[in-house]
Amino acid sequence: MLTNLTKLIDDGIVVGMGILLNLYEAKTQLSALVDQAADGAEIIIAKSGKPMAKLVAFRETARRKPGRAKGLVWIGDDFDAPLPADLQAAFNGDLE
Repeated sequence: MLTNLTKLIDDGIVVGMGILLNLYEAKTQLSALVDQAADGAEIIIAKSGKPMAKLVAFRETARRKPGRAKGLVWIGDDFDAPLPADLQAAFNGDLE
């Protein structure tokens, strides 16, 4: 894999912390690129010299659990009560 990394740096352009490769090079070395992305490298794939895609490590995201804020958040009884006339006029743009 080290030889693949050396070849990638020789064939591609190092951009910041990433490597820029054209589509053909990326296709021929996809397995090695996936391994490098999984290790934290950022691979930018270009088509006709224009960056088109970025290959980065997959991150698992925590699923939201409904009800976690139960008892911490509440809506007041007057939530949908009419606004005072002067505040409603301000919202309507009727500033005097």
